[in-house]
Amino acid sequence: MHVPGRPKDVDGVKALAIAAKKCFENFMPGGMQVYAGSIILEPGLSQEDFFDVKDKGVWLAKAGFGNVKKATDYIELVSKAKNAGLLTTLHTGGASIPGSFPVTGKDLIQINPDVAFHINGGPVSIEDKYFEKVSKETQIAMQVCTAGNLRTAILCAEIAKKNNVFNRFLIATDTPTGSGIMPLGMIYTISQIASLSNFEPEILIAAATGNVSQCYGLNAGYLRNGYQGDIVIIDAPLGGTKKDGLSALKNGDPCAIGGVISAGIPRFVGKSKNTPPTINNIFVEKSEVKEMFK
Repeated sequence: MHVPGRPKDVDGVKALAIAAKKCFENFMPGGMQVYAGSIILEPGLSQEDFFDVKDKGVWLAKAGFGNVKKATDYIELVSKAKNAGLLTTLHTGGASIPGSFPVTGKDLIQINPDVAFHINGGPVSIEDKYFEKVSKETQIAMQVCTAGNLRTAILCAEIAKKNNVFNRFLIATDTPTGSGIMPLGMIYTISQIASLSNFEPEILIAAATGNVSQCYGLNAGYLRNGYQGDIVIIDAPLGGTKKDGLSALKNGDPCAIGGVISAGIPRFVGKSKNTPPTINNIFVEKSEVKEMFK
């Protein structure tokens, strides 16, 4: 999205999406799997263009920014992307940068993407009444983010639970943005919602993991046979008042991260550079994995 000099012509946006997809097939920063390859929706993209990029591995389409002049112009573009089998996402809420335009709750329902990005605001939220409408009248996944409105993030979670569509409630960060880059953004959003509502943190962890994987069709996000071995080991932070990671999150504190395993490979075990230390000494008892990151 924010690559310097990002092209806005048809050939350019197609090439950029294909390049991103191909690059991250071979690059795992810190052992992290990046699901890249999103075409930015621009005027002039035809149905054939969407089929073309889909054939080359592109699987996502992003509505927001670019040369589109008004929100309703996305209706046809999103429909074409869906018709080609791409999963569509949409900037939702107030204008995020000078020169952009808001996408209202009414616009969101008309455009009908697969996922409403930062439905609680990126950084400005849609009107409250549309959370009920989106949850009951559409199949749109409702992503809330760290760089948005905390009050409406909680409202969205409560409405999704009330209407029995919590599987469509997703937790994200929407960073980097004008708010900056937010390390631990997911953890803080989970702890904030848990501590200010009746939600238990494990349910919110599911919204940041399994719900996301289910929505995007990923082979991850669950501790199940046949799924990618991605695990974060959490504990209570040293110096806090709680004795385990879940209780710390419910208290409004960050949990401490004692280890990260991705694709079955330990990337680090012990001290995190970004969280307080764990109260327990976490170490490798036995490992037959050849590749390890310190």
